[in-house]
Amino acid sequence: METFDTIGIIGAGAWGSALALVASRAGRKAILWGRDAETVASVNAGNGNPRYLPGIPFKEPISGTIDLSEAASADLLLLVTPAQTLRAVLRDLQPLVASGTPVVLCAKGIERSTGRLMSEVLVEELPQARPAALSGPSFASDVARGLPTAVTIASADGALADAIADSLSAPAFRPYAATDLVGVEIGGALKNVLAIGAGAVAGARLGKSAEAALIARGFAEIRRFARRRGAEAETLMGLSGLGDLMLTCSSVQSRNYAFGIGIGEGAAVADLLARGRPLAEGAMTALIARDLARREAIDMPITEVVAEIVEGRLRLDAAIERLMRRPLKREEA
Repeated sequence: METFDTIGIIGAGAWGSALALVASRAGRKAILWGRDAETVASVNAGNGNPRYLPGIPFKEPISGTIDLSEAASADLLLLVTPAQTLRAVLRDLQPLVASGTPVVLCAKGIERSTGRLMSEVLVEELPQARPAALSGPSFASDVARGLPTAVTIASADGALADAIADSLSAPAFRPYAATDLVGVEIGGALKNVLAIGAGAVAGARLGKSAEAALIARGFAEIRRFARRRGAEAETLMGLSGLGDLMLTCSSVQSRNYAFGIGIGEGAAVADLLARGRPLAEGAMTALIARDLARREAIDMPITEVVAEIVEGRLRLDAAIERLMRRPLKREEA
């Protein structure tokens, strides 16, 4: 089996730092790249990442750097940058990454300007890389603290998925290999949209029954979208689908769920999206998922209303009324 002794992590936010800890715990040399020199210096001094993971000591060795070429020279790369900025980062990496280097996408989303999945953006901008994705129910703080976590590592190349999973396997971090890259990406991206909807229902105190109904019917929308894209049904029932959905729609640790709660409590969407606020990837994903669903004639009414709420064109009470007045029909996936 192929092995990766050096792992470069591109992005020194909470999730990137947590994955750097995973790589180190797995016995690999972890090189964490970030733009913020102060954060990098703190990591190298053994003081952790107080900006993004306050109160969590880094007991494992991690090499922080602001030199992108240093991280890009690793045997395996984990890309932990927001979905909407991925293309720009890949363009910076293009001259630095050796042919055949595996690149694992760790952000969850769909590119707003093109409708591309992250793996499609990767192929366009970094064609010499071997694409993979990491997804599943995981909060950065839990992973950083060494709490038990299981995720999916997907690649169309099954042997590569196995090798990456083996290289990231640590005592409290269990990766499962898969080959349905498209299904894993779609599950990870669209669950953020539903988390906003579920959070809005919770924030408006509409009850757990309504929240559960929204999640269940929203999951049917994810499955319809994934089927149209050729994903395997079993993928959506696994960690990167149902598992991630359950976590993201049930805790204020989820930025998307917390964003939705803010909407339900009456906060202005513009304020929730303001610079300096936690990034809710589902806000941008909702818009492009709605547009793609319309283009491909996929019935996704919950995604529709979440997108209109994010755009400021629909109030939550009107959204609930619209969904409740939909024509009666038999329940189907």
